[in-house]
Amino acid sequence: MQDNDIHAIMPALRAAVAAWQTPIVDAMAQQSETPYKILIATMLSLRTQDTTTGPASQRLFALADTPAAMLTLSAETIEKAIYPVGFYKVKALNVLHVSRILLETYDGRVPNTIEALIKLPGVGRKVANLVLTMGYGLPGICVDTHVHRITNRWGYVQTKTPEQTEFALRAKLPPAYWIEINGHLVTLGQNICHPTSPRCSQCPLSAWCDRVGVTRSR
Repeated sequence: MQDNDIHAIMPALRAAVAAWQTPIVDAMAQQSETPYKILIATMLSLRTQDTTTGPASQRLFALADTPAAMLTLSAETIEKAIYPVGFYKVKALNVLHVSRILLETYDGRVPNTIEALIKLPGVGRKVANLVLTMGYGLPGICVDTHVHRITNRWGYVQTKTPEQTEFALRAKLPPAYWIEINGHLVTLGQNICHPTSPRCSQCPLSAWCDRVGVTRSR
């Protein structure tokens, strides 16, 4: 693809994903959930499908949805609520640790800078960017495996890791698309642009995609 193709791709992508289920964190943002709930749900979502993350988050938030309330729960109670998310035992401890830090250091509020967020246990740049964009509506580019894979498959960036992709996109992606690109590409990746054998014949973006690295498709 040519760099300027992004201005045609984004409207086409926006229209296409409207027919599919919205990623859990994007859906929470649309419902005006708190930055704390978006932070915790995003932590739970790591290496876990949305179909598991959504119900697990709902079960947990039914018990506690603020840092203070969360600290009244035991790790075992949190584990039972969030099971079967991936690494649920570690995530339960991180939820408690993060909640304690928020109370002791930030007066119970979730910080709104990447620098502060990535210091929290279990929070990397992906989670931090989602909190900024979905929790606060601030500029950020959340890059997960879908965003990394698809933007490289397009030929829009040429990078080896999600972190490299984030900084490459920060350098060239028009700011108007920063917040929305993650949710759209997660949805596209879940439904069409799979890691192996993507459904290229059904993809609304096939006219622009270079199919870098694609050896088998449907």
